[in-house]
Amino acid sequence: MRQKIVAGNWKMNNDKKASKQLIKEIKNSIKNLSLENTRVIVAPTFVNLSSSVKEAKKSDVEVVAQNMHQAKNGAYTGEISADMLKAVGIKTVILGHSERRTYFGETDAILAEKVNAILENDLETIFCFGELLEDRKSESHFAVVESQISNALFHLDATNWKNIVLAYEPVWAIGTGETASAEQAQEMHAFIRSIVEKKYNKDIADAVSILYGGSVKPANAKEIFSKPDVDGGLIGGAALKAEDFTGIIKAI
Repeated sequence: MRQKIVAGNWKMNNDKKASKQLIKEIKNSIKNLSLENTRVIVAPTFVNLSSSVKEAKKSDVEVVAQNMHQAKNGAYTGEISADMLKAVGIKTVILGHSERRTYFGETDAILAEKVNAILENDLETIFCFGELLEDRKSESHFAVVESQISNALFHLDATNWKNIVLAYEPVWAIGTGETASAEQAQEMHAFIRSIVEKKYNKDIADAVSILYGGSVKPANAKEIFSKPDVDGGLIGGAALKAEDFTGIIKAI
């Protein structure tokens, strides 16, 4: 059975105190929930990872990183390596978020290198991809998504896929208040699973968790998560309030 995942990407929000407080609130809100086969994940900023890992210890909350550099070390001012993340207890890294692609010029080629570094260090990645509004309007969204996945991931061996979580994020529905309908999300997720099956096999396609990321809220989460190929969500703004994030967790 595929894992269900609700992951909160905090982006450039929350200082140390606020990060610890939010984790504490989430821990308290979910401690009596039945979370069998369900993962609850939060992604604070780099400077708050260590204290957040300590705050989440012995709870059902996992702390992950928002990004990672592909090099082991070197003259890469401002960057963070796998060893640095592992040293503070990080086991999972978000890669390829649309903001990293748009604002920091991360290409499919760069992301393929980052994925390789993730796997070489026995880490897991939540790998993000998705189309722009113009791609959707021109009906090229399927081709764009297939290209992003194949360019960054389809060089991998089948055995590597146990460390891959996919996150489809229609860029036009991130932080805009717009949300793909549950039917649109299911259509794309089913397509994603089909191209993984075509490249590898049905077992891998059936096992990989595919998250939806695009203005998920407590009000729409249940409908989106009810679709057979939607295995959870990568949550942005709603992950910054414990009540909203817990509402989304309950929906799954």
